[in-house]
Amino acid sequence: MVVRVPALVAGTWIEDGPTAERVGPYTRTVVSRTRVAEPGDGRIAAGYARASARVVARLAPATRAGILDRAAALAVERRDELARLIALELGKPVKDGRNELVRVADTFAVCAAEARQIGGDVLPVAGWERGVGNTALTYRAPAGVALAITPFNAPANLLAHKLGASFAAGNSTIVKAPPQAPAVSAAVVRLLLDAGAPLEAVQLLHGGGEIGAELCAAPEVAVISFTGSAETGAAVARAAGAKRLVLELGGNAATIVCADADLAAAARVCARTGYSNSGQSCISVQRVYVARPCFDTFVDLLSAEVAALKVGDPLDPDTDVGSMVDEHAADRVLGWATEAVSRGARITVGGTRDGATLTPTVVADPPADASVVTQEVFGALVTVLPFDDFDDVLATCNTSRFGLQAGLFTNDLGRILTAWRELEVGGLVVNGSSNFRLDHVPFGGVKDSGFGRESPRCMVEDYTVIKTLLVRGLSIWGEN
Repeated sequence: MVVRVPALVAGTWIEDGPTAERVGPYTRTVVSRTRVAEPGDGRIAAGYARASARVVARLAPATRAGILDRAAALAVERRDELARLIALELGKPVKDGRNELVRVADTFAVCAAEARQIGGDVLPVAGWERGVGNTALTYRAPAGVALAITPFNAPANLLAHKLGASFAAGNSTIVKAPPQAPAVSAAVVRLLLDAGAPLEAVQLLHGGGEIGAELCAAPEVAVISFTGSAETGAAVARAAGAKRLVLELGGNAATIVCADADLAAAARVCARTGYSNSGQSCISVQRVYVARPCFDTFVDLLSAEVAALKVGDPLDPDTDVGSMVDEHAADRVLGWATEAVSRGARITVGGTRDGATLTPTVVADPPADASVVTQEVFGALVTVLPFDDFDDVLATCNTSRFGLQAGLFTNDLGRILTAWRELEVGGLVVNGSSNFRLDHVPFGGVKDSGFGRESPRCMVEDYTVIKTLLVRGLSIWGEN
């Protein structure tokens, strides 16, 4: 059955007009048919959002919080339905899709809690001579119109972050969905609307870079949150001009395994988190640096764990690894692996593909300048490299142009604090791989991994503006 996916523009669900088909990467058949944006849709959406912003802003924080709590409950109720859509459109195993919907529910619930916390301050102006006899107050007001541009790899939860925080802040939101996951995006938008959000709160447009660029440039848009590649993020920034931006971009995540680590446990974690969603995560384990005395043992342990992963039909509840987003992506990753082997690396497991399904692949000891080391792989491949000195491996990790998140396996507190200080990343996971995230904890990177932090609290701050009230001649502190 092909899912028909409408657009939501100016308060109306629209099916008529130009359409695009999404071919499921595993089924290799059409799974959804989407009404894509046509000329003028972006202008209409931006104008409607600007006019509607006041409707959302006037909702009491308690009202917005109640809606978000109900959306969280609906995410749990519809978990199986949405997990199936994710599996069909993206090839992501249905059990991972179910886990993603659990995170969606958590994210909406945290956004609800943050909506209840929005407030302001009484400023200590009387502490300075010119401030005596005056009162200054601030509060956080909605920015107005937010644009959320979401990626395909976690289409439900990353949309929940952007849309949930924007609604909690009191904005009208335009969602530009990824072409690879239109049905999933529409289903998440419906969670918020079915929970009671007014139609003025959200619009949903489908299409490619052209509609994205039009929306980024729209003067009505006050803030843009984008998750995707560094190259597209740069294009978003150019099109946006002088707008507030939150950019969560690519990664080339490193995980360091020290000699005092539990090697078996580290191998299990790296196998589980290096190939979840076929490695299509900006913090997926990509480079694993292992203390040289432990290197061969770790490679054997990791290879055995990876070989035990079940690869296949994403709708099978026992499947660990489904397909990548499309055949081109799988072919690119396999090509990089082949290049590394031609330069002296060895593939210890995997190294084959069937259509968009790449068998989980381990590349041991590739050259330091191989593509699988220097580029963002974003696929079902993990490289393993030896290191001799801890300070040197930190410096090696920092040679990447990306700096999103890293992992470290050790029990040495000195090493932990040194790595936390020296690694050029936005976050460090200790005794875990790079691929771990708590949705209510600040998340984001440095260098080409972007700027800004994605968690409901941080995003509410980005989606609001501070408004100051100065009252002359009136003070709670008196004149002197």
